[in-house]
Amino acid sequence: MKKIHVYTSAACNYIPKVRALVESIKKYHPDWVVHLALSDEVPAGLDLSAEPFDEIHPISSLDIPDVNGWAFCHTIVELSTAIKPFLLARLLDRKDCSGVIYLDPDTVLFSPLNDVLEALQHSNIALTPHQVTPEPTLAAIMDNEISSLKHGIYNLGFLAVAPTETGKQFAQWWSDRLYYFCRAEIHNGLFTDQRWIDLVPAFFEGVCILRTSRLNVAPWNITTRQITGELPDSVMVDGQPLGFYHFTGFDSGAHRTMAWKNAANQPTAHALIKWYADTIADLGKDPLSQVPWAFSRFADGTVIPKAARLIYRERLDLQQAFPDPFATEGGGYLAWWESQGRVEFPALFDSESSAAEILRVTSALTPGYQAGGVPMVFSSSRVRAHLGQVLDDPRHGVLLAKRAWEVLRTEGVPGVMKRISR
Repeated sequence: MKKIHVYTSAACNYIPKVRALVESIKKYHPDWVVHLALSDEVPAGLDLSAEPFDEIHPISSLDIPDVNGWAFCHTIVELSTAIKPFLLARLLDRKDCSGVIYLDPDTVLFSPLNDVLEALQHSNIALTPHQVTPEPTLAAIMDNEISSLKHGIYNLGFLAVAPTETGKQFAQWWSDRLYYFCRAEIHNGLFTDQRWIDLVPAFFEGVCILRTSRLNVAPWNITTRQITGELPDSVMVDGQPLGFYHFTGFDSGAHRTMAWKNAANQPTAHALIKWYADTIADLGKDPLSQVPWAFSRFADGTVIPKAARLIYRERLDLQQAFPDPFATEGGGYLAWWESQGRVEFPALFDSESSAAEILRVTSALTPGYQAGGVPMVFSSSRVRAHLGQVLDDPRHGVLLAKRAWEVLRTEGVPGVMKRISR
């Protein structure tokens, strides 16, 4: 029997807060299979078997080429978004998959998502825009519409993909892009995984843009949506049941600030915020929330500065010289950073000038981490799988040939080998 697979992405220390999302999924869709893409490794002695996920996928299990060097190049937020398409591709390939839904770890369902399920019946990809109604004031245009121009038209706290050929092609394309370009660099036209999705309606057929105001409600669209009703099961948005709310930016306080600014006269919106604050306050007391991120330190315990990640990402020579950038035995990348790094990039070691220097270093766009970008290992199992699909359905062979020609024409033999190897 085919099932909906739903997943989220987080590090170990965020799992307690993710429980609020998972509880809501199991309340309204108990038949969905719930997955966690873990942007982390499970420390020895930590048992996650009691957590409410059906399956947990640590980053090392996602078949990402040279995953340690690649992970080093990312902050925890960048990495948590960068791994999303890799698990998406895996879930779409499951024989029991009728569709895959992604939800951010800081979202919560408040009613069934039947409209999303309906969209998956006739579409390859379903997206929710940040805004679906023009803002009425200049202040809101500046806060919300212009923010969407910077960060992306569609909010990637939600995504739904059907297990069609187009859906799988999208997952592969997104994986390829995020391997090199999952960065919070608005000045380069990039914002983690999100800005890439602006291209999706142009690149792929069968894209459903869900314009209903009941989905992905958040401070960036609450100015044009009326929230009424009672918690927890009778919250309405413009007269429809609230599907899911996105409590983005909650820990920093930004969510509460923007909600007060954009929905000062909506008491139900503020009741939602209080409910979530109370919920995660209890969950946040779990010792699991104190588990350090596996990629936060060098092997000797030294905290990895953001600037050290950046320079390693920008320099192929360093990637090749230090294939394991975390290692410190015999010096390693840490020794280079603390000696030669200070000579070449002194401004990065000065707290007053580091922000401007980071902007300067990133002003010339580079491909980023390249040491593992083109694995040249032939995967016979992947070829056999494609041959089996061709025998079952000759149309797959036609689509495969077209795709191979497109890759060969645009990326050459290395591009073909990369896809065979993954």
